[in-house]
Amino acid sequence: MLNHRLNGDDSLAHALSKVPQVTLMFWIIKILATTLGETGGDAVTMSMKLGYAEGSLIFLGFFVLALLFQVFSTGYHPARYWAVVAATTTVGTTMSDYLDRTLGLGYIRSSMVLFLGVLLVLFVWKQVMGRIEFEDISDRRDELFYWLTILVSNTLGTALGDFVADDLGLGFQLGALLFSALIILVAIGWYKTSISPGILFWAAYVLTRPLGATLGDTLTKPLAYGGLALDRISSSLVILGLMVVAIALNHRAEQRRGLAVPSVNR
Repeated sequence: MLNHRLNGDDSLAHALSKVPQVTLMFWIIKILATTLGETGGDAVTMSMKLGYAEGSLIFLGFFVLALLFQVFSTGYHPARYWAVVAATTTVGTTMSDYLDRTLGLGYIRSSMVLFLGVLLVLFVWKQVMGRIEFEDISDRRDELFYWLTILVSNTLGTALGDFVADDLGLGFQLGALLFSALIILVAIGWYKTSISPGILFWAAYVLTRPLGATLGDTLTKPLAYGGLALDRISSSLVILGLMVVAIALNHRAEQRRGLAVPSVNR
């Protein structure tokens, strides 16, 4: 599911959309964002020892601020869009850890609750709007449902990644391989089946979060737990730098293809 093909009408709709075209680079940036969410969230709650509740409030504030800039703007701007995505991954990490560890729900129960939450948001979205979008988002109601789905799915992904790595005992590396394989299956479904593109997109979106979570834990967890014991703050800064470069390259490619409106005075 590297690219959603555009005809003439779709091109016009995309020009008005506030989200990027779904390409291979989109998924690369998304995985970087989810990995950053894991290392960045853990840096605040663990390395800085602020705790899960306090960390969740900090990142929730960042999410609300970034979302307001995104929702009340016009057109697509990569910095605004990916700032909200990064905010959902960090707040998703700390909120999931709060549910799992502070409230004691555990990975299985919290994963089930959050999975039902994703299904509920998508169901209400379909009932209210008559469709579920993922690429041509211009209506404000669609946009709010879009970001709510992303927030809940990224929180689910954190719990799901921890469940596979810890409760199932696969560890971080095997967990990352498992989620990579599942994403490949979704991609095959995109090209080889008639399954709804919206369902496949959101399935892949959910799966990239636990992939990022297991990759992030691989980088920063102690050697005794199967990680590389890298510093969380330094790792987060490096991943953020890679993400910024990837966003810039992707935006330049979009402008060359005529799929992005120039980001000036917006």
